[in-house]
Amino acid sequence: MGTTAAEAKDPERTLPRAINSIPVRIIVFYVLALIAIMAVTPWRDVVPGKSPFVELFVLAGLPAAAGVINFVVLTSAASSANSGVFSTSRMLYGLALKGDAPRAFHRLSRSSVPSRGLLFSCTCLLAGAFLMWVVPDLVEAFTLVTTVSAILFMFVWSLILLSYIAYRRQRAALHEASRYKMPGGVAMCWACLVFFAAILGLLTLQADTRQALVVTPAWFALLAIAYQFVRRQASRQSAERSTALAGTAAETR
Repeated sequence: MGTTAAEAKDPERTLPRAINSIPVRIIVFYVLALIAIMAVTPWRDVVPGKSPFVELFVLAGLPAAAGVINFVVLTSAASSANSGVFSTSRMLYGLALKGDAPRAFHRLSRSSVPSRGLLFSCTCLLAGAFLMWVVPDLVEAFTLVTTVSAILFMFVWSLILLSYIAYRRQRAALHEASRYKMPGGVAMCWACLVFFAAILGLLTLQADTRQALVVTPAWFALLAIAYQFVRRQASRQSAERSTALAGTAAETR
């Protein structure tokens, strides 16, 4: 949502409508679907290695519908991957503009698409597919990837929530002038942060999710090293440009 805000023609009108539609979609596609599953199959009888939607239609005597559900799930996964590739390529382009990512991601194709960021995002997706060859158990590999993704998701959104709290304290006048304010404001931010902390506590209770918690700090360390390398290169190039400009100005005098 945030990555497309800059490209919206009328963000003051379209973004509130899109944001308001998100809770409705979550209720329809997730909450109601889970209620339907739990109404037929007890949660203790759900098999981790099988799709609960498929098992639901098999129990209902409609095995053909199970294939349709698998197709819908695959289509949904492809759509989610497509939106992820779009957002990450735009993020890399924005970071490159500010000097927080390699300058190679700054370049656009003839159709104004950050093609290098797009290729990098697709490469990362293929790395996730390669993980299935490294980890023989598909469920274990899926749990590892989703847990690490959830931790990174909570980390990013924790920073966003903390930034919003700081924004409310330092730019109160701008917040009052906003036409579409966040319901609950600062209180909801703290509630979400407490919820994230509770989720991290729950992830430590299982061995497979606890393994992902151990792996995640290594990813943060890798990002920190890469960030320092990129920032040093950007500072060096900026210093070289400043020196060249100063030399040119001295020659013209």
